[in-house]
Amino acid sequence: MEDGIYVSISAQVAREMRINTIAQNIANAQTTGFKAAEVRFQEVLQEVDGEPVSFASKGVEYVDTSSGGLQQTGNPLDFAVRGNAWFGIQTPVGTVVTRDGRFTMVDNGDLVTLGGYPVLDPGGAPIVLNPAGGTPELGQDGFIRQNGRQVAAIGLFAFEPAPDFKRFENSGIIVGGEPDPVVDNADVGVVQGHLEESNVDALYEMTQLIQVQRAFETAAAIMQQSEDSVDQVIKELSTM
Repeated sequence: MEDGIYVSISAQVAREMRINTIAQNIANAQTTGFKAAEVRFQEVLQEVDGEPVSFASKGVEYVDTSSGGLQQTGNPLDFAVRGNAWFGIQTPVGTVVTRDGRFTMVDNGDLVTLGGYPVLDPGGAPIVLNPAGGTPELGQDGFIRQNGRQVAAIGLFAFEPAPDFKRFENSGIIVGGEPDPVVDNADVGVVQGHLEESNVDALYEMTQLIQVQRAFETAAAIMQQSEDSVDQVIKELSTM
């Protein structure tokens, strides 16, 4: 097989990964707290028949942690993170961080996500409110009060998603351990009555999708031409 076919295959694998990432971003352009994914590729040099040949790496997926816009909802149990931090939630796969602050209070006072997962305080324990204590109010200090009494504190955690991270449902990212709480950082906080929108730029992603698809089709055509050339050579040799 010609070197060009190997190179084309590596490029196609990389483009397929990028297409899948773009498709996921577009599908979650309206998902609260969703963080877009990007892919980094590296050049891989290998020696083939004594000559260096450049291949495309498989690619590494990473998270775009830039903030999305804030949408005012007026719901006292909607929260948005301000700054570089995450909410923590308790799930069957362990601690998950998320920027989706659509919370609700169940009958026993537990503060949970829409999926029913407990929201964590700075110490990593589930937050419990007073179901008969009135409307929760969030102070600038991060404490939640009801009828003027402090009943809990919202947890904010520092976390940098590693390459090839694993998502939990849509907006969550699996930590794989215990994240560190954010303390005494004036640049980090929570805004009550707001939600963070997805940071996906749908127009940009659509443009990228068209470009990658065209490149994919061009590479496929080149691969077909290379295969046809090999087939022709084999036919000619077989008749000699």
